Amino acid sequence: MTRLALRSRRVVTPAGTRAATLYVEDGVVTAILGYDEAPARASHPLVDCGEAAILPGIVDTHVHVNDPGRAEWEGFPTATRAAAAGGVTTLVDMPLNSIPATTTVAALRQKRAAAAGHSFVDVAFWGGVVPGNAADLPGLAGLAEAGVRGFKAFLVPSGVDEFPAVGEPELRTAMPILAGLGLPLLVHAELPERLRASVEGSEPASYGAYLASRPEAAEVEAIRLLLRLAEESGCRVHVVHLSAAAALPLLAAARARGLPVTVETCPHYLTFAAEEIADGATEWKCAPPIRGRENRERLWAALARGEIDLVASDHSPSPPALKHRESGDFSRAWGGIASLQLTLSATWTEARKRGFTLDDLARLMSRAPARLAGLGALKGAIAPGYDADLVVFEPEASFEVQPERLEHRHKLTPYAGRVLEGVVRTTYLRGEPVYDRGRFSDPPRGRVL
Repeated sequence: MTRLALRSRRVVTPAGTRAATLYVEDGVVTAILGYDEAPARASHPLVDCGEAAILPGIVDTHVHVNDPGRAEWEGFPTATRAAAAGGVTTLVDMPLNSIPATTTVAALRQKRAAAAGHSFVDVAFWGGVVPGNAADLPGLAGLAEAGVRGFKAFLVPSGVDEFPAVGEPELRTAMPILAGLGLPLLVHAELPERLRASVEGSEPASYGAYLASRPEAAEVEAIRLLLRLAEESGCRVHVVHLSAAAALPLLAAARARGLPVTVETCPHYLTFAAEEIADGATEWKCAPPIRGRENRERLWAALARGEIDLVASDHSPSPPALKHRESGDFSRAWGGIASLQLTLSATWTEARKRGFTLDDLARLMSRAPARLAGLGALKGAIAPGYDADLVVFEPEASFEVQPERLEHRHKLTPYAGRVLEGVVRTTYLRGEPVYDRGRFSDPPRGRVL
């Protein structure tokens, strides 16, 4: 049984950041005492973190691992190493990009088998709603009973044939079922009829043409549809990777009416701006797209007001060849950014410029995502009774992103060469160090949740 005491001048708890000593036994935080209350017993060896902050482990609820079936894109060993190096202690894997997609209990079993024994952090799973199972009460209920934390659906093509999009008819069927199961529906919210074909005569390498093909209206109208169906069905709805700030008034009004809706955004929408993206720079391609500076600042203002609930990576890796970097063809490039290892530092870099605190970081990246995934009683906070998932974090330190030092399977990244603030020194999973200054636990200690 692991016994440990950690102390820091900055321990980030739900009650605020303070100097404190944490006591850990058998993987769980048992007490939070004063900074000077060092352990009296040798059975609790002391780790003194000094001025480095101790954060709750990051809970990333939007990760595409792609294993099994497309492990050459990203597998559990590489994805979870990247997670541990970035302070992520729990990730929830999306149901698409693997083969088979997580739309049946049998497929979920294959997912669990691929993760078991190969994960450096804890792993949970979302199930999928697709035309083939949207009306299947036994199938959806079976996935819920088998342990998925909720269900994901696409309103536009997902990019892979194994996970087709659904429309209003399938949503009308599935949402009452999910409401009855008490699980959320996560939705890629772009309305297909609002997407535009490439402008005739535009260059395939033009970022402006790509941006124009996925206008804000596609997100706004999709969210309008989801809110209407949520009101009819009582289903909890979570809007993933919000890009369009124009949708924020709709979401705020829905919550004022008491609708059970939450929303996330991602580090790339909070860091980059369309004005900075060069033509042909397909490493920036994602869907929905990165929009302009003014839009980015509106997203930050919404985070400050509590109108956006959480920040998640949307780690969506692919082999570099699929990004078509040599041709710079946005129309053919895979739409996804690999950022799992950088999510915490990238978000903090921009957040602190705008007056956000470490308490805000813990709320947006640990507590709120843990609640979304139904893990809020065990994960996402430093408090007695919670798993001792902890990050020793140096918020004033900085580093330059060097792709060859990333643990993701593939290294192409729009963050290359960028200086980020906030260095992860050590990551603890249930009181055991799984990452410490470049070294990883052997064997991996992550569990399948």
